[in-house]
Amino acid sequence: MLKTVSGVFFLLLFGVIISAKAQNTDSLKSDTNQLNKYRVDPGHNALPNILRPIKIQPSQMPVNLLDYKINYWHKSLIFGLNFSQSSFTNNYSAGGISAIALGSNLDFKTEYNKKPFDFASETNLVYGVSKNKGQGSRKTNDRIFFDNKVATQLSKKWFFFGSLTFESQFSAGYNYTNPDGSNAQNPYLISDFMSPGYLTESLGFEYKPVKYFDLRLGTGTARQTFVLDTTIYHNQAGNYGVPIDHTVYNELAVQVVAQLDKDLSKNVHINARYAVFIPYIQPLAYTSHRLDATLTAKVTRLIAMTVNTTILYDKNTSTAIQGTEGLALGMLYKFP
Repeated sequence: MLKTVSGVFFLLLFGVIISAKAQNTDSLKSDTNQLNKYRVDPGHNALPNILRPIKIQPSQMPVNLLDYKINYWHKSLIFGLNFSQSSFTNNYSAGGISAIALGSNLDFKTEYNKKPFDFASETNLVYGVSKNKGQGSRKTNDRIFFDNKVATQLSKKWFFFGSLTFESQFSAGYNYTNPDGSNAQNPYLISDFMSPGYLTESLGFEYKPVKYFDLRLGTGTARQTFVLDTTIYHNQAGNYGVPIDHTVYNELAVQVVAQLDKDLSKNVHINARYAVFIPYIQPLAYTSHRLDATLTAKVTRLIAMTVNTTILYDKNTSTAIQGTEGLALGMLYKFP
């Protein structure tokens, strides 16, 4: 009987506890629903913003002048060296002559440009020699060229300029062919250093539309032709325009010079100079033309292929057009 009463008591107590918990849960849900009416959901990944007052006030900063110097000089140097060699045994069935050839080229340019003043100078030295077995050494190329120009700018593309140009060769030149086309038994001298040599002074206007091209119109030009060897006229009938027994001849003329110095592509470069000389007191037939062009194609950083050509017409030298061409593969150094 006692166990029965105790069981009923515990059941009643357990029911009262569960009822109280249910009432508390309903009360909390009701309060939470009322608070949710005033809830503001934050944005996606929003961070709290802290607003602070902005204070602006003047402040002095120390400024130091930059120690930069403007260099108005521009320089470039190109040096090329070409070498070739061939050798044959005496019983080589296809025939041939053992030979060695060496060629060199130096081109140095410098320019000072501070508007409106402009100064440019170019030195071009070319020399080549070959030696064939049984024939001795012979020149393959020979030139000294030195050009200086001072100009002042008149407008964006026009300048007034004055120039001084010198041209000659390093060593003696010989003719190995008789006038009839046969081989000469004894080569005879036809040129040497300062025989001939040319010194040209020119004043006029220069047109320079782009950096790599310019055109000179030398309306006031004087040229001195030197032949210091007074025996050359025996082998060179015209004596390069210098009267016999004289060493220098002066003439006035109009000179037109066009120059192109341009990269055709990343590894191909052309340098060309065309000069026309029109004397004032001689017939137009004595107008001289000269074209010098060099095409350079780089194979590697220090190896390049070079093509040189010169086309010349000067009635004081020859009544026919003269020309020379050379193709070489060798070392090429360029700075910068």
